[in-house]
Amino acid sequence: LSWAPRPRQPPNTAALLASGPDGEMLWLDVTHRPGQAPWVQLMGRYLLPPCKQRWHTCAAFLPQGGLLVCGDRRGSLLLFPCSSSPGQAVESTSITNCGTNSVDEDCSSQLEPSCLSHKEALPLEAPVSVLFGLHGKTGVTSVACHEGYIYSTGRDGVYRQLCLQGQQLEVLRKHRPCKGLQWIEELRFTPDGDLHVLGFHADNFVVWSSRTGENLHCVPCGGGHRSWSYWSSPSAEVFAFIKSGDVMLYHREAEPCEQQVLLASLHGREIACVRRLGAVKVPGHATLNVFVTGSEDTTSCVLALSEHSRAAVPLAQLSDHISSVRALALASTTGPGDEGFSDKGLSALLFSAGGRAQIECYRLLCSGDPASESAMACQVVHVASHRLDEHWERKKNRHKLVKMDPETRYMSLSVVPGTSTEQPPTPWKFLAAACSDASVRVFGLLEAARKLVLVAESFHHQRCVLKVEAFLHARAGGERHLLCSAATDGSVAFWDITRPIADAADALQRAEGEMQPLALGAPLLTVMAHSCGVNSLHVCETPEGQYLVASGSDDGSIHVCLLEVALGRGEDTAGTCLRVLERVARPCAHAAHVTGIRVLRPDLLLSASVDQRLTLWRRGPGRLDALSTTFFHVPDLAEVDCWEVKEAGGELRYYCVLCGRGLEMLR
Repeated sequence: LSWAPRPRQPPNTAALLASGPDGEMLWLDVTHRPGQAPWVQLMGRYLLPPCKQRWHTCAAFLPQGGLLVCGDRRGSLLLFPCSSSPGQAVESTSITNCGTNSVDEDCSSQLEPSCLSHKEALPLEAPVSVLFGLHGKTGVTSVACHEGYIYSTGRDGVYRQLCLQGQQLEVLRKHRPCKGLQWIEELRFTPDGDLHVLGFHADNFVVWSSRTGENLHCVPCGGGHRSWSYWSSPSAEVFAFIKSGDVMLYHREAEPCEQQVLLASLHGREIACVRRLGAVKVPGHATLNVFVTGSEDTTSCVLALSEHSRAAVPLAQLSDHISSVRALALASTTGPGDEGFSDKGLSALLFSAGGRAQIECYRLLCSGDPASESAMACQVVHVASHRLDEHWERKKNRHKLVKMDPETRYMSLSVVPGTSTEQPPTPWKFLAAACSDASVRVFGLLEAARKLVLVAESFHHQRCVLKVEAFLHARAGGERHLLCSAATDGSVAFWDITRPIADAADALQRAEGEMQPLALGAPLLTVMAHSCGVNSLHVCETPEGQYLVASGSDDGSIHVCLLEVALGRGEDTAGTCLRVLERVARPCAHAAHVTGIRVLRPDLLLSASVDQRLTLWRRGPGRLDALSTTFFHVPDLAEVDCWEVKEAGGELRYYCVLCGRGLEMLR
């Protein structure tokens, strides 16, 4: 039995759902009348999917009307059609005939046959949408509707956000509140916009705040109670539960908070990577820059930063990773009917990767919302994920092969640019990854099917690969997908991946998204740029169609080389060759690791180091001259991202964001 809130329901009326034999669930409307016995109407009959434990655990009526969502003991979410039309209801006449006195034992014995004797008059509805085992085998604990979204919780340690597409349930994303909170019971939305997660952590009942990321209340109750109730107000909190047949009550008066948060943290540990998504103009507010950060605390954060208030406001927290987030990559939307980056908002695919060989992909939709505190709204849709150990389990004859290292880390990501001449355009997007197990891997994403597939790999470097950069060479002779990779020995390799990508797209289309990884082959050119690991890498095309490749190393040096691409005839990629036109090295450019470098213009470079210096360099014939140096405040710099903005007078101004043990934006 469970009560389900129903929108626009008559006063003194509540919906009661009852599960019975053979998976049949009944919807009963119970009306309370003062001084009289309750009046019951049988409103609907529903059939739960077959499973070992075939009963529902929670339910809620959707505000749109005509639909009922419920969770069952198997961990599935079910969507049923429902109608509150009085003409289809079956009244319980025996209850109304019980008089005004309280229902006694004789009367109550008449309720069941009289209330359900005509239930066959109502059709037995089957679910129109089923998400089987969404919360695992431990069951769904609650479902709720808030601001057009559906939220579900379970004892699998996560709560999920869903939406309704037609009459189908679609999972947008999942949230993992905190480590160890495996038994999530309920979500409560507060008037100030916070979300409280109620559940059991070990032998304690906890109330966790999604805004501050901390436990607001902790009650030592023994843990895991199935019958409990919680109520809170600004002045007190009360928690009641049943333990060993006894009703226990916990009551605590509110205590004054003695600590004040001067500046809220974005992450619990250092920030390992940052990317700028774009800028949004909100009426009545200053232009807001939107960034994505990844951290060692296993989370990614989408945040808005205003130049005037100088405050970073988190818009969304992504917690799907089981280890640190080391790399981010963004792919702007270029599909038909989607404007991608525009004044109305931002739309992009976000790839995040890091430890345990895990990649996650999201669709980000950011737009202005003047009514909210941050003046921004961000919708996150989880698209796909990939882990190498899961890929290994699907391999054929895997017992004959050496298993991959489960501790493989993705060190860097780069989205392979799409071509402009391919007709029709391929629905697949490709992603290059630098891996700690000495491999360069290429993945294919089909967003419509939510599939992320490993399509090609190479172990050419024979040591940890630290950085990758993909770029497109488009000239009259044809288009080529080129890839640049750098490793811990200071080498920088250049690949032509045009043919592997084309072969992978054909194989994926024929095999419906499944294939064995192809070989990337040998690189076209390898340059020994440094004496040790390459920590930063950037490729920039010049107006003449040549490419500047800038890199920074552990030894504090900077290396820049100018490349020329010569293409083979037609589709023959074997004829593609690279020629180094110029090489410039600046030893001891910094006093520590160079972890960020960007080519702003063919004659202007920017580098940043762990020595907390940001240096601007002028590139001349065979030399690099320092123009200016700025000290920044972020220790242990991890990464830099730069962009240019055209000011009102037409002047270009460069901005950069730095991350490490903090976040800083400079111009």
